[in-house]
Amino acid sequence: MTDSMSAASARRTALAAQGFARPRPATVGTRQLASAIDRLGLVQLDSVNVFERSHYLPLFARLGAFDRALLDRLTFAKTARYTEYWAHEAALIPVDTWPLLRWRMDDRRAKDDADESSWSRANGPMLDWLRAEIADKGPLTVREVEHDATARRGPWWGWSDVKIGLEKLFAWGELVSAGRSRFERRYALPEQALPHAVIAARVDRADAQRALVERAALAHGVGTAGDLADYFRMPVAATLAAIRDLVDDGILLPTAVDGWRAPAWRHRDARTPRRVDAVALLSPFDPVVWARPRAERLFDFHYRIEIYTPAPQRKFGYYSLPLLVDDDVVGRIDLKSDRQNGVLLVQSAWIEEGAPADTAERAAPRLLEAAAWQGLERVEVVGRGSLAPGLAGVLASSGGAR
Repeated sequence: MTDSMSAASARRTALAAQGFARPRPATVGTRQLASAIDRLGLVQLDSVNVFERSHYLPLFARLGAFDRALLDRLTFAKTARYTEYWAHEAALIPVDTWPLLRWRMDDRRAKDDADESSWSRANGPMLDWLRAEIADKGPLTVREVEHDATARRGPWWGWSDVKIGLEKLFAWGELVSAGRSRFERRYALPEQALPHAVIAARVDRADAQRALVERAALAHGVGTAGDLADYFRMPVAATLAAIRDLVDDGILLPTAVDGWRAPAWRHRDARTPRRVDAVALLSPFDPVVWARPRAERLFDFHYRIEIYTPAPQRKFGYYSLPLLVDDDVVGRIDLKSDRQNGVLLVQSAWIEEGAPADTAERAAPRLLEAAAWQGLERVEVVGRGSLAPGLAGVLASSGGAR
């Protein structure tokens, strides 16, 4: 039996699964941060820091301003309850997710081993030295290992080879993250950073993939096979096999969503609120929008990040953040933190067709909150776009901008 759902209900279901139907907490501490990360299942990492590093933004969008040092201690401390791996892209994950990705680690090693021209086949001594170096000295960043490599082995083993070797061992699961230092990953042997029970856990490939698909379904609320596969970058065939098992067990419910061409499934624990009351600036790597086809299907919102687009060809801006108002994505705002002058710059702001008339009034307080969260004194609208004049007017009248 297949349930049916309107497109609007699917949108609210998806946002509720992502935590946007919950009231913001009065204060944000470790418990609230951990609960939000666990609900998402993973938080994507990215090095771009023009406004704020991306992994802070999904938590800010859902919870409001928080002490970033709290999140750093929760995720980047040597023995944190979260670790890193290639889950979606490079991402923070609960440590109990790490064993569910061993099949990916094994596949990456097997691929390298089978390729006679691979870097790892040609650089076995380097890999052995890296293993021994970290076993002897404990967790190290690339820079720290590269310094030792240069001092002990000469220029043949320079930064590039060190980085490649560490990343190979990380991809294979021989090394893990022991946190970050100035956003540089600190590489460690598993026993130096993960609980023994996590290291010892062995999960059958099919069972692990089923568990990942269920976590993806919880995070989506409702989604297609492509949606569920994309969340942890799963093979589609394996995702479909997992879906069949989860349907047989009553965990996933086949659901026809109005306007969706592909079949969909709803997690049995997903809820559909009557309304979503939210205003949020979304990272380009937020799960709500990171899968661009899903964002178009849910919100009729065409989104492409323009970081790698030459400046004259950018339409919306270098780091344009989608603007969520209630249950729809209604605009995009290109932000830059001018830390030297204490200003949050709105470099451009655009409104989508059909957006509410009060979009600028709803968005302005979030910009002021974002500036305060960043330790900036004011917001300045300096850019172009159909939403920019309205934002400038509202911010000027509030005294928070010029």
